[in-house]
Amino acid sequence: MKIGIIGCPGSGKATVFEALTRSLSNTAGKAEPRIGTLQVPDSRVDVLSQMYHPRKTIYAQIEYLLPGKSLAKKDTGKEQTAWSQVRDCDAIILVVRNVAVMGGEAPQQLSDFQMINQELILSDLVVVEKRLERLEADKKRGKKIDMEELSLITQCLKHLENETPLRKIPELAAAPALRGFAFMSAKPMMVLFNNADDDDVMPDISAITSAEHCMVIKAKLEQELIRMTEEEAREFLTEFNITASATDRVIQMSYNLLGLMSFFTVGEDEVRAWTIHRGTSALDAAEVIHSDIKKGFIRAEIISYKDLMDAGNQAEARKRGTFRLEGKTYEVQDGDIINFRFNV
Repeated sequence: MKIGIIGCPGSGKATVFEALTRSLSNTAGKAEPRIGTLQVPDSRVDVLSQMYHPRKTIYAQIEYLLPGKSLAKKDTGKEQTAWSQVRDCDAIILVVRNVAVMGGEAPQQLSDFQMINQELILSDLVVVEKRLERLEADKKRGKKIDMEELSLITQCLKHLENETPLRKIPELAAAPALRGFAFMSAKPMMVLFNNADDDDVMPDISAITSAEHCMVIKAKLEQELIRMTEEEAREFLTEFNITASATDRVIQMSYNLLGLMSFFTVGEDEVRAWTIHRGTSALDAAEVIHSDIKKGFIRAEIISYKDLMDAGNQAEARKRGTFRLEGKTYEVQDGDIINFRFNV
């Protein structure tokens, strides 16, 4: 899972990136993107590792991208986000400033949100218009065109011209025929309001909070955790009444936003968490591990994490009959522990 972090100048997106990835900047340049990869905290993986004592324990991973800057035309002199760097991300975090800055400038949350939203829409409009021009040219030359794609692209044009981001039109955002375009406004979005250290309140802006997935973050305060020991960090979180770090809360919301969950494989060699979308079949879950497993799929031997914990160990779980065999169409559940039987 890869998530791009964007926002207006001065929103604190770099601070948010550093708070989430627990990494301070080691470069003054802004042209290059910054990438941070984190393990997804999961107490179930910890418990399974203690139970099986594997040679390796592998957690699911999440990657955050802070795009670099590309200079706009010389007559503007303004830096612009290099949107091309964000196109391969699975989702977007939009950081919105919710604190006054030096000089007393009040935050303009709605206008900042609308500005970035408009940039995403305009970016997609350019792609859609170019594609429609190409399809029309092919049609005039007598070349056979994909009518489904033409219909979908035309619908996209209509919504974008009405300033509606494609993420608000689920059938277009998820259309397989459009996947290759990686539309920016179709990506799931999370809005992080960057608050002052002593402010826990979500701003009362229903145009954003009622329409988007929103969360408050005290980025500057959370950034301070990077410099602390584990014991100091615990005391710090307690002092400021923070029950979970920003990283943990944002990861959880990211999973919910994208409809993701985890299943596990266990053994002496490895205990590992695998990330899949909710509703994934056993056959497609097998492919996440290796295409050969999907190709030679026979059955999936499954036990839920809860059933294994209730039994206390694998042998007792087998006695209780809580292991079961499932076929290709079985819908994998969050926390399933799976051993795939296959032959290639």
